[in-house]
Amino acid sequence: MALLSDQFTVYVAFHFIMLGLFNVTAATPGSANVLSLLQPYDFLYYSGVRSYFGQEWSKAAELLEKSIVTKQSLFRVRRQCHDDCLSAGKEALYKLDSEEGSLWDLWLLDWVQQRAECLRFCIGRSITPAGQLPVSTDIEYEFDSRNPYNFLQVTYYKLEKLQRAASAAHTYFVANPSHLEMRNNIEKYRRMEGVTEEAFQDREIENEKHWVLYDAAVQYEASSDWVQAADKWKVCVNETLRQTEECRAQCEVASQRLPEDRGVDSVDGVFEKAAALSLSLLSCRQSCVTQVATRPGRISAQEDFLPTQLEHLHIAQFKAGDISGAVQTLRSLLLFYPSDKDSLDNLQLYYETLGGDTESQGTQPAQEIVTYVSRSLQEKKLLYFGMENLDFSFTDPDFWTPEDVVPESLRENWRAEKEKMNEKMKEGEQQEEVDDSGFFSGGAVPQVGVTIAMDDEVLNGTNRVVLDGVMTEKECDKILQLATAAASAGDGYRGRRSPHTPHETFEGLTVLRAVKLAQEGLVNQSHARLLHELGERVRVLLHSYFRSPSGLFVSFTHLVCRSAVAGDQEGRLDLSHPVHVDNCLLEPETKQCWREPPAFIHRDLSAILYVNDNFDGGELFFTNRDAKTVTARVKPSCGRLVGFSSGPVNPHGVTAVTSGRRCSLALWFTKEKLYRDMEREEAEALWAADGQSVVKKDEQEAEGSATAGRNARSQAPKERSRGRDRVSGGKDEL
Repeated sequence: MALLSDQFTVYVAFHFIMLGLFNVTAATPGSANVLSLLQPYDFLYYSGVRSYFGQEWSKAAELLEKSIVTKQSLFRVRRQCHDDCLSAGKEALYKLDSEEGSLWDLWLLDWVQQRAECLRFCIGRSITPAGQLPVSTDIEYEFDSRNPYNFLQVTYYKLEKLQRAASAAHTYFVANPSHLEMRNNIEKYRRMEGVTEEAFQDREIENEKHWVLYDAAVQYEASSDWVQAADKWKVCVNETLRQTEECRAQCEVASQRLPEDRGVDSVDGVFEKAAALSLSLLSCRQSCVTQVATRPGRISAQEDFLPTQLEHLHIAQFKAGDISGAVQTLRSLLLFYPSDKDSLDNLQLYYETLGGDTESQGTQPAQEIVTYVSRSLQEKKLLYFGMENLDFSFTDPDFWTPEDVVPESLRENWRAEKEKMNEKMKEGEQQEEVDDSGFFSGGAVPQVGVTIAMDDEVLNGTNRVVLDGVMTEKECDKILQLATAAASAGDGYRGRRSPHTPHETFEGLTVLRAVKLAQEGLVNQSHARLLHELGERVRVLLHSYFRSPSGLFVSFTHLVCRSAVAGDQEGRLDLSHPVHVDNCLLEPETKQCWREPPAFIHRDLSAILYVNDNFDGGELFFTNRDAKTVTARVKPSCGRLVGFSSGPVNPHGVTAVTSGRRCSLALWFTKEKLYRDMEREEAEALWAADGQSVVKKDEQEAEGSATAGRNARSQAPKERSRGRDRVSGGKDEL
């Protein structure tokens, strides 16, 4: 329907004014039985908290759960009423095309009034008048930070409902990854009888599906599976748009605070208040961009979230061979940044690739993106108009907003703010890496014959070292024999032979399994003992060299072999192991790293001990946080040890093994005794049961200082971005 151009702005503004007035007066008692209607979820929550502190555990659990369910139901009712009332007043709306003057605005009033009445009646059938009122910002914060689940975790533990307690703990921890106590609680739940893996599911995942898809798409990209990556990015874009629409619908139907409730003193007349309220609704809709682009528990949103997805999508489509799809996606991206040189160059490349396919070259942007951008620009124009003429405050959530949308009187300040943001981002990119692990390289090397081959300066990083001579040739041969005799295909990744790339097979062996095989007479006993002893040897070396102020415990030991698949190496572009960080989830685009599950957040120090070099490729390399800029490479050789802190200052990967078999011992260390490798102790117990002694270093020092180390650790880095390398199995091999 084509509205009269000179009346369009008035039409849109008047529409939101009437909706604003509806939202202020929506709490009108309905005729339904109040007891059957949804109660205020903030009241239920406060009642549950009072019961919690009164140690009325059953009542607390009931009320807290009810507050969560009621909030979810409230949002569903609002959305359903929004959809049901879309057609209300359409008959009057259609007459706007043919009417002018006073009749035009009368038909507009009729349409808006009919829709407002529909919404009021629909919501009143399901929600009490009190339940329709806006909740306080304190309550919004409580639910945004998932604090109800914090109370529920303790409540269910007291009620001995451990499965539910574990579920609540996990859901809370997803949004609060730096909460040390909850992290420890989760580890305790995992060891409790009756608690299954199904308990550790995010109960709020329904609102975070786009992030699950986002992370899956990034994983497929990392493994160069472009068909799957393109599919996931496309679904992710659609889910992001759906989540945005859901948020915008809630803005329209939810009750809004009057201007004076926001501390606006200068709004006096009813028309001024209505205008301020309608602008607030528009601002709420714009803020959905930020809300959808913010991960659970994060303070800041991922900038350019939707354009970023489109950029990933068109590249994945091109590499997957869907050139026509790539053209459409790139044209959609150009709606946000029409003069971006890289995008225009890519579009020209796609045209050249299509050759004479003029039909594909003429592909237009996706209609849903056209609608998204057009609608957003109309709202921004009205909001900037309010800033200029009504003293309204608005923070634009988008970097892509074109300058001509901003009124001339506001452009100077707008440019200054934008420049300030750009400078801040550049400073963040240029900021020197600081390792807060508590390690300080340069200590003594206590083993005779071991030499420092490469240090921080040579490796262009922080807390990195390469030591040669850690093993003899004879010891390397023993470990290779052990690997050949005992390693099982895919061990450590749920039996998958090729967990990182289809061009290589993967084999692994743990200390405990080696000991058990030795007891059964299937492998040499001395070889199994050497595998165990090497972990302690490396621990002593790195504890000394990195001058750890606290004790250091072996967290995991894994003998790993990667073999190139014969006849499947031609034209290979992938890595043996994609770039990652050992104790946090790396996002290369924003150069941030989130220390949260499924990353192994307890790891403090990483090491890899090579046992052979008769293969091609398989070099370890370090990068900056962009996962692209290589800062150092290390070529494997027998007895060579690479050690480095496990945090975000040391992203690393492994180049493709293109021929032969690469074997190495991967080790991780922790300052926390809670996360020591229990399999090593079980292996030692098996030896002790056979009357064999195990030479152990002084671990009393480690135990005594573990608490201090734990308290000094950084609990959650403040970084984050796109290329997330999620851990897919129980271990994460170097």
